[in-house]
Amino acid sequence: MRLLVHAAAGGLAAVPAAAAELVISVEIPRLTVSEYHRPYVAVWLEGAGQTVTNLAVWYDVDMKGGEGTKWLKDLRTWWRRSGRELTMPADGVSGATRPPGTHRLAFAGDKGAVTGLPAGEYTLVVEAAREVGGRELLRVPFQWPPSGPAKADAKGESELAAVTIDLKP
Repeated sequence: MRLLVHAAAGGLAAVPAAAAELVISVEIPRLTVSEYHRPYVAVWLEGAGQTVTNLAVWYDVDMKGGEGTKWLKDLRTWWRRSGRELTMPADGVSGATRPPGTHRLAFAGDKGAVTGLPAGEYTLVVEAAREVGGRELLRVPFQWPPSGPAKADAKGESELAAVTIDLKP
């Protein structure tokens, strides 16, 4: 464990650093269909049934006049939980749709989206929706901060191939 040292009344004190790491892999499958469109994807954390933080939203950012935001509501669960309250584009959260393959998101507990995340049980939620396609939602429960290295995953059936969490203390 890394320690931070800071000045305290009467001397120096060692304080554990919240440097735990959360690495997420989202695999978008290669589909053999006549009309393929990249899926819109939302990635967020929930704790006690409440949305805690949005980690990523991938949508068509290149459409003229911000037209790509029009279909964000097709990510129905995310939209109802927090999407309709989020102004797009959202710095550090939103980005372009991704092609088939595995895409990695990494977050450190001492900076970024998981800073100050209280200890407890959480669920990583990944939702994907595709034009002329389907919609799929995967949930992966985990404990934060991790007491040791841990992995958890969920397998999709259509719009998502797999979602994996790799936790490091």
